[in-house]
Amino acid sequence: MPDTRSDLALLHYGDGEFAVLKPGRVVTCAVTGKAIPIEALRYWSARLQEAYAGPTEAFQRLGQVP
Repeated sequence: MPDTRSDLALLHYGDGEFAVLKPGRVVTCAVTGKAIPIEALRYWSARLQEAYAGPTEAFQRLGQVP
């Protein structure tokens, strides 16, 4: 099993796109803590600067934020 800490990327999340600040293979879901491969990343918040594993996690988190 790969060490996700050493594979962890740092991204800046924008509206509809993200920029890689530190290369890596995964980011961490802000809700579940699950590793998300960069190529599978589809959900994030530009305002909160955090990634989500899927639509359920995004809705769960964003539904809590005023």
